[in-house]
Amino acid sequence: MSASDFPQARASSGILDGPTQGVWPPTPEMLAAPVDPDLSRAQAERLRKAWATPRGWRHLTAVNNTHIGKWYAMTALAFMLGAGMLALLMRVQLAVPENGFLDSDRFNQFFTMHGSAMMFLFAVPMFEAISILLLPAMLGARDLPFPRLSAYGYWCFLIGGAFVMGSVLFDTAPNSGWFMYPPLATESEGIGADIWLLGLSFIEVASIAAAVELIVGVIKCRPPGMRVNLMPLYAWYVLVVGGMILFAFPPLIAGDFLFELQRSLDWPFFDPERGGDPLLWQHLFWIFGHPEVYIVFLPSIAIAAMIVPTAARVPITGYSWIVLSAVGTGFLSFGLWVHHMFTTGLPALSLGFFSAASEAVVIPTGVQIFAFLATLMVGRVRMILPMLWIAGAVAIFTAGGLTGVMVALAPFDWQVHDTYFVVAHLHYTLFGGMVFPVIGGVYYFFPVIMKKNLSDRLGHWSFWLCFSGFNICFLPMHLTGLLGMPRRVYTYQGDLGWNALNLISTLGAFVLALGILVFVWDLVRPKGHQPHAPRNPWAAGTLEWTHDVPDEPWGVRSLPFVTSRYPLWDQPELVTRMDAGRFYLPDAAEGLRETMITSAVDAEPQHIARLSGPGWAPLIAAIFTGGAFILPTFKIYAAAFICGLFAIAAIMWWLWTATARIPERPMKAAGLGLRLPTYVSGRKAPGWWAVFITMLGDATGFASLVFGVFFYWTARPDFPPPGSSHADAGAILIAALLLSAAWGATRLARGLNAASRVVAARRLLLAGPVLALGGCGAMIAAILHLAPQTHVYPAMVCALVVWTVAHVLCGALMQGYCLARSLAGRMTPRYDADLWNTTLYWHFLIATCLTACAMIALAPRAM
Repeated sequence: MSASDFPQARASSGILDGPTQGVWPPTPEMLAAPVDPDLSRAQAERLRKAWATPRGWRHLTAVNNTHIGKWYAMTALAFMLGAGMLALLMRVQLAVPENGFLDSDRFNQFFTMHGSAMMFLFAVPMFEAISILLLPAMLGARDLPFPRLSAYGYWCFLIGGAFVMGSVLFDTAPNSGWFMYPPLATESEGIGADIWLLGLSFIEVASIAAAVELIVGVIKCRPPGMRVNLMPLYAWYVLVVGGMILFAFPPLIAGDFLFELQRSLDWPFFDPERGGDPLLWQHLFWIFGHPEVYIVFLPSIAIAAMIVPTAARVPITGYSWIVLSAVGTGFLSFGLWVHHMFTTGLPALSLGFFSAASEAVVIPTGVQIFAFLATLMVGRVRMILPMLWIAGAVAIFTAGGLTGVMVALAPFDWQVHDTYFVVAHLHYTLFGGMVFPVIGGVYYFFPVIMKKNLSDRLGHWSFWLCFSGFNICFLPMHLTGLLGMPRRVYTYQGDLGWNALNLISTLGAFVLALGILVFVWDLVRPKGHQPHAPRNPWAAGTLEWTHDVPDEPWGVRSLPFVTSRYPLWDQPELVTRMDAGRFYLPDAAEGLRETMITSAVDAEPQHIARLSGPGWAPLIAAIFTGGAFILPTFKIYAAAFICGLFAIAAIMWWLWTATARIPERPMKAAGLGLRLPTYVSGRKAPGWWAVFITMLGDATGFASLVFGVFFYWTARPDFPPPGSSHADAGAILIAALLLSAAWGATRLARGLNAASRVVAARRLLLAGPVLALGGCGAMIAAILHLAPQTHVYPAMVCALVVWTVAHVLCGALMQGYCLARSLAGRMTPRYDADLWNTTLYWHFLIATCLTACAMIALAPRAM
């Protein structure tokens, strides 16, 4: 091996002394040093034992990303098939005029659940499933940083999805559309709307949990040397889409919060007769809903970004431009939501601005497509089966993009709004931008996932059935819409000129369904008689193709030192050296699951993270969390409250036993002459990043409520009503002072604990919850005289208090948890990650509290 194999290592390596000790970057001589075969075999056996998957019933406790990702993906596929069946039944109803196959209520339930399942139970979860499954392999990591969080998210998704989809079987499904516009949804009878609100809010918890896991994984779990400009493009897309989920889902959660308060307590947020406005729901929903389209689209482009260079046999063209375009698409997607509201009577200036923004988002999207085309032009293309699906996706998505430019123009949108033209546009965008690339990605990555190959013959059959069936189904809908057929109607008269077009669309839907079934059969058919697939059948250049065949549970045998974007092409013998344990963390001497944490930008080694292993806590916590969300649907509030307490207890036990464990020694040999800490606190720790990222999302949800206050103030002349009662300013001032003192106590406790003044720190951690609870009591006392059922103004004030008090109670619980950890000897002046994380939470919380106090006591008096 020569130094040219590792160009970054040609620079003279530095001798490190401090938190990280040894040589970095490694020298070529270190990388080429042989490993004793007997030692390598012993190390591999210890790794195999540490990462072993539980058997029997305990298999449900598995937390490996490979298991969670597979479960996640297959569950999302099952929900997609269920939603597709609902679509076929609707197409049967619409095949001929005045059909009686479905009545209006059942049809409404089916189209509501079809859209809801495709968006909430398939599109976003499938991205997260694929990312959980493949991202560690792409990054050369053992696993993601919080395996139990991934497991908890999956079980929440399964329970919530089964609850929501199961409502169709009992004729209790929501029937107001997947967008749930008030007043139709707020005033609907039965529990359908509550199932949608509470069930999907539960699923959104899983989505945000997975997004946090993936963002931290990309930032902190890259292999040594993989700087941000060397990351696989898929990792960049994960980072962008994870950030979009973080900022798009909280506004919907805030809207769900207000919606359910109206449904349960009759607080009139969307009732115009009592000062409310249903347009607030549309704003909050589409602030989520339009980025959702790009949350669905960008991960599929990421799959294409992995397949195209492999098919072309050259590195991707315009790597930096693709990254900037992905970031630009994510940014611009948050400025487009109003183009779903062009017909609601908004001012012309608003229409012009959002129409221009809707046109502008085409630019970064086009840059990504043209970069792929340029890569194919300069390469030596092999038309492998995955590339066929990508080519079909580009064709379909381009057609959907062209109709998107049309509906982005307000005058045209006025003509086709809520017609089948929009149905066609949406499906061209989603099938081309998501379904086709995902299927192509399954064919591409299946050898990594299952160590087998899918059938090339069945793959071609599936493609041509899907491609032809899709166009037969949805292309005529453009004409149907232009002829005036409104969407969401369950029947129509026979003399309107829609008959033949609807019949063609129905026939096409069944051809498309046949293509999907061929793919599903290829996926699930028994493959025990097949030999294992070659290790890298496509001759790709990225790290996921270093996977072991047959399968091993450890992710990678040793964590590589990476110096290029396509290490399998540019670093000869990389795989051989990884398999021999010549890189980092080749052993598990303590029997623990470990991976390496690196710096956010340059991927310099920082510490060795001990990962949590199998356990029942995530499943138990998910079951009780599900009870806390689901039981209120049936007005069983006492049992829901008890489930909430048990969920908190399960999460506390999980954290107590599996996180921030004091190591047996502070430093450990990581390989290649490097010694790393086995515990860190603060900004270098993945847990700190997870809290920071989570609180950014939480702050977005709170900002959505504040947006609601100003929306009412500008949209309603009676907000607040003349002569209305306000929150007690004195009580709010006391609350602000007490909550500020609770924050100060937490901040000071961290400093005192770090200075080994443990007793003083414990006293402050004891005082913190008392002050926090006192602040909560003062806030509640300030609004006891208000009547939130009478008008939206007191309702918004009370909603802000409910949100803030819930977060303060969580902060008080965290303070108490730190105190208990300190008393139990699980948190010391040196090992204080829990206190760092709690302090960070309180930094965000005090900003929320003071803003809420200002909005409750000061803003109304100034309005």
